Amino acid sequence: MPPRLFRNALSLSLAVPLWAGLATGAVAKDNTAEIDSRALDSTAASTTRQALADDVPVVADNAMVVTAQHLATRVGLGVLKDGGNAVDAAVAVGYALAVVHPCCGNIGGGGFMVVHLAKTKEAPAKDLFLDFREKAPAAATPTLFQNEDGEVVDGLSTDSYRAVGVPGTVMGLETARKRLGTMSRKRLMTPAIHLAENGYTLQTGDINILKTRTQDFADQSNVADIFLQDGAPYAAGDTLKQPELATSLKAIARKGTDAFYKGHIADELVAASHAHDGILTRADLANYTAEWRAPIRCDYDGKTVVSAPPPSSGGTAICEILGIVDPLPLADWGYASARTSHYLIEAERRTFADRNTYLGDPDFVDNPVDALLADTHLDKRRASIDAEAATPSSDIQASLGPDEGTHTTHYSIVDSAGNAVGVTYTINYLFGNGKIAGDTGFFLNNEMNDFTAKPGVPNAFGLVQGKANQVEGGKRPLSSMSPSMLLDDDGDVFMVTGSPGGSTIISTTLESMINVLDFDMNIQQAVNAPRLHNQWLPDVTRVETGYLTPDTRKALEAMGHSFKESDSWGADEAVLVDPATGKRHGANDRRRPAGLAEGF
Repeated sequence: MPPRLFRNALSLSLAVPLWAGLATGAVAKDNTAEIDSRALDSTAASTTRQALADDVPVVADNAMVVTAQHLATRVGLGVLKDGGNAVDAAVAVGYALAVVHPCCGNIGGGGFMVVHLAKTKEAPAKDLFLDFREKAPAAATPTLFQNEDGEVVDGLSTDSYRAVGVPGTVMGLETARKRLGTMSRKRLMTPAIHLAENGYTLQTGDINILKTRTQDFADQSNVADIFLQDGAPYAAGDTLKQPELATSLKAIARKGTDAFYKGHIADELVAASHAHDGILTRADLANYTAEWRAPIRCDYDGKTVVSAPPPSSGGTAICEILGIVDPLPLADWGYASARTSHYLIEAERRTFADRNTYLGDPDFVDNPVDALLADTHLDKRRASIDAEAATPSSDIQASLGPDEGTHTTHYSIVDSAGNAVGVTYTINYLFGNGKIAGDTGFFLNNEMNDFTAKPGVPNAFGLVQGKANQVEGGKRPLSSMSPSMLLDDDGDVFMVTGSPGGSTIISTTLESMINVLDFDMNIQQAVNAPRLHNQWLPDVTRVETGYLTPDTRKALEAMGHSFKESDSWGADEAVLVDPATGKRHGANDRRRPAGLAEGF
């Protein structure tokens, strides 16, 4: 199938509306019944379309970096201008975000990296995936977060030292640099060390995030000493210095991963854990590894999707949803129309039933990825959708037989040679479990909450999961993080995308793809557009304010859908390469005003 027409950012007359077909009553390819076009409020849709019409990406000739914090973007861009490649820039950005975006950027957490190496005269293009997800300490058991009566103890998997998984970020960044980078560790870490030691000026977007944990900071003296001023929150214009973090970063710059996993930092982590009823040991840290894995691949609308494999559920879920909707004429139905929304909700509902039941750490679980993405399975899932009514989640089971924090961060980079990197990494909640071990200066993750504390009991994101993701020593918790790319039919990178948002990461990432491919949006519009999300259980669809018109909502509710409206979620930091010109189009999500897309 040839790719649909791509309209670049310099042609935004929108003579053909982004919502073409919103009220046209287009006929589905499978001849399903019509949704009454009179139920769609075209006036409100036009208003929403106009709100996005002026959204344009940043355009550059050679390279592009997009992150959720402007200073980190400039660190990455400086590396590229100095001759580094996309991986070099990704490593530098990873450390910089640990300083200037401490809620989410980290060295105390973990994540995933997807890499596209552009073809050269010497070698064909290659796609790689690096798993540096946290691991459960060896002493972890399936009942770690339950009391003696088998009940899940509130807060134990989120606020305690038992919530801490073995951090993977330092190992991941160094593993990527050693294999694919061109610059020294010292060069790539120097900007982060400078920002930690000398400080940086806080903007309103930074302050808004810091204020979410003021009381938690105040409860711990070593945290309050860094992130409060005489017990009061920082204000915009203040300078935040983090000398303890600078010391930790300097040690890593000198000694590499040994400084973190075997040296003073490891001692501080273990001592704090043991002092607060945690189970982390020196052996857990010393034995940690990052793993190269084969990425998930599937096709959609003439593009190849390259995404995250288990222990991420993201790539599998994205490809399953896309496979279900692929034959449907979403472009004709239009963005946010009743029919498009109905089928996306139903595809997501069925996919999350599979995701929550079958997927887990591939070192512990036999993940049935091929079966989930097989045409026969996708056809059955699609055929089970009633064109005129919502399917209650209670009527949907995982389909192969019997039997996350919303506060992550993502960044996307494309260099002048066409190499591309997408990184999503996290400490789970904003500022993880809110604790800093000793004088290390960085927040610890509460990633153990991503395990199934008890099968059938929802986690902090409402996900109801099964035994495949139960707590086990040395296991990596299932994740929704979905750093992803789209490749064109020549195998060149077309789009790099990803987002924070816990379980909503999956819907956010795939909807950014659909917005470009099906609804002809430029990349800035694609990441700014309001979103929907259904995760099977609870049986409700989340929608961002502005997604549904009043009449479209009424039509969908008449079909049996129920909605919970939210102001916003996620923060898709994306890059698109215009296939006609080769220009890099960068988009910082409007939901992260402190972020920046910048290129040269």
